[in-house]
Amino acid sequence: PCESACISRAITMDEEKSALIRESKCTACGACVTQCPFGAIMDKSDILRAIELLKNKQPGRKLYAMVAPAIESQFTYAQPGQVNAGLRALGFDEVTEAARGADMVAAEESAELLEKGFVMSACCPAFVSYVEQNFPKLTHHLSHCLSPMATLGKWIKQREPEALIVFVGPCTAKKAEAKRERVSPYIDCVITFEELQALFDSREIDITQLPVEAMDEASAFGRGFARSGGVAEAIRQAVKAQGNEAFKLVPTRCNGIEECRIALLKLSKGLDVGNFVEGMACVGGCVGGAGCINSVKKK
Repeated sequence: PCESACISRAITMDEEKSALIRESKCTACGACVTQCPFGAIMDKSDILRAIELLKNKQPGRKLYAMVAPAIESQFTYAQPGQVNAGLRALGFDEVTEAARGADMVAAEESAELLEKGFVMSACCPAFVSYVEQNFPKLTHHLSHCLSPMATLGKWIKQREPEALIVFVGPCTAKKAEAKRERVSPYIDCVITFEELQALFDSREIDITQLPVEAMDEASAFGRGFARSGGVAEAIRQAVKAQGNEAFKLVPTRCNGIEECRIALLKLSKGLDVGNFVEGMACVGGCVGGAGCINSVKKK
């Protein structure tokens, strides 16, 4: 099951039928983690780093929790505002939505699309890695924009250089993204929703008993980045907001890495894929990520 789960073909079997992972082909999407029947494959955890940041907070250095838009499909036993309160109970000074970064990306990426005429979204780090590893001649089509996580992290650190930021989301590939040269200055740690639940459990924090805190003022389109088709719809609205009535968005929405592969094959052969490719490595979008508590996979 692990081998068949890997569309990138990063997992092979040796002569003794043991699974081998080729790091050069791995996009860190986490599909093998969720499908391995023996639990033998795990993503690299940053939970100890998060605990270290919480325990060793320094005066004058705010510790931010940046929460991914997919949070709305998680912790369904409580309200999203109670998750915010739980993060503060853990010791975070500020809680912010990565959807604010998604709004920034939509504005910037739509301007890039209008300028170039064709762009592939670079929001999903597993999709970016897949393009780089398997279709390197197409990398110039990837948007120059940072992901919502990195965009908001950059925005915060430009205003508060001493701030420390922990990203909390559904994506195992975000851990690799945070180590990229373009991103590492802006994100200090990445944990998944599963790891956040483990932190709540370790401190015996029952978030259902906490008050409901207000959420950031991110748009519904920014929050929609979490689902397949959401990025394309946000770009459509951003193009409209720029007053360009003549431009018609023709998106290809790739729901899962297999659909990404097909779209990239078409593009590599000069076939029509519209003028905007939304690549989502997980079926359903980020809400189907390997680090989710509740995996929501919709066609």
